[in-house]
Amino acid sequence: MGTSLRKKLEEGRGTTANIRGVLKEIFHNRNILVISFTSPLWGLFNSAWQMSFWSLWLQKEIGASITIIGLLAMVQNAQQLIFALPGGIIADKFGRKNLILFGTSMMMIPPIIYLLATRWEHVLIAVMFGAVSNLYMPAFDAMVADSVPAQQRGVGYGVYRMVTSLPALFMPVVGGVVIDALGFGPAVRMFNILTIFLVIAALILRAKYLTETLDRKSRGERKSVQETLTSALQINRTIWVMVVVAVIGGFSFRMVVQLIPIYAQDRLLFTNTEIGVAQTVSSLVSSLLILPIGMLADRIGRKPLITMAQAMQPLTTWAIVLVGVGNFPQYLAIRMISGIGSALGGAFYGFAGGPAWQALLGDLIPREKRGTINGLVSTITGTIGTPSSMLGSYIWSGYSPEAAFHVALLIGLVSFPIFALFVKEPKKGEKF
Repeated sequence: MGTSLRKKLEEGRGTTANIRGVLKEIFHNRNILVISFTSPLWGLFNSAWQMSFWSLWLQKEIGASITIIGLLAMVQNAQQLIFALPGGIIADKFGRKNLILFGTSMMMIPPIIYLLATRWEHVLIAVMFGAVSNLYMPAFDAMVADSVPAQQRGVGYGVYRMVTSLPALFMPVVGGVVIDALGFGPAVRMFNILTIFLVIAALILRAKYLTETLDRKSRGERKSVQETLTSALQINRTIWVMVVVAVIGGFSFRMVVQLIPIYAQDRLLFTNTEIGVAQTVSSLVSSLLILPIGMLADRIGRKPLITMAQAMQPLTTWAIVLVGVGNFPQYLAIRMISGIGSALGGAFYGFAGGPAWQALLGDLIPREKRGTINGLVSTITGTIGTPSSMLGSYIWSGYSPEAAFHVALLIGLVSFPIFALFVKEPKKGEKF
């Protein structure tokens, strides 16, 4: 056995032996602990219907057309445009904690509106308040990056994403079963009532136990907004490349993401329970891999893992059109592969991808700029990606559902060579 191979095997055994110690060290950080375990409180019953059944609820219960569903999804995407940048600036000037508490309190309003909604205009109001609550997301991401050292960011984000994704492991299938049993109206009302109580619990825990991570010396209290933005724009070239990748990948994914459940039910003839099972299995695969991939990102680098994701995600989203009518095993297999791509990393849900993607951003962005830059990039990706869902709905209605998936694939694959060729990962001494 060669010396280099023996060394790698020994390092691998050492890494495995240290997993428990690394986890203990990560969770010893109270902020990571609080953030990781309060996020699932909000997501528990919310994920029972919004992850897989939001568009179906709009169609079946509210009576929304595909065009209206696309419009509402577009407004959801625009939330990054409206509030991400102000949220990032506030987080860097005044700290992370208070903004997180404000955003958490605002999260109680959408479920109250959903309880009373009878028209799509009511849903629009709920979506807009949901956008206000997302004001705190740049502060959230910055606090996670602030709370872990550079050499453990992959693991730190892996632990955070793994724990926060726990509701997605089982709640979509629970949601499907409950919706099939009670109907969309009663089931969604029950889930929203429970969500309100859990948001209150999360707010109390965050107020009591979160610790501010931005010291007063790092805050831009004497800078104007213009100076703050000018400073934020002076960032690493690699971040701008990642912005382009995020824009392309996010645009492609958002074109069809809200239409996938409708396609699965109307074209493939699956039940709500089957759709929930597929979402649960996909989330389970992703959650089981997130922590190992976070550790792997710390060992071999972030770029190889993210590059794989750039190819996998658009292909697995498009592959749904290859599923035969009623062939649930095929659909389930594609969703499982999609879960692997989600765990590897990417920016398909905005500026928050897998642990490798988030760790790479943390390596490239100085602490005092993290909130502003996160918000700035979310604003850019949100601005350009805003019409994506409307475009997908237009192609769906004007041509065919399959055509929407074909166009999304062609757009999404463009991000793969851009990331592979132009992103440069910083060396150890160059990380913030």
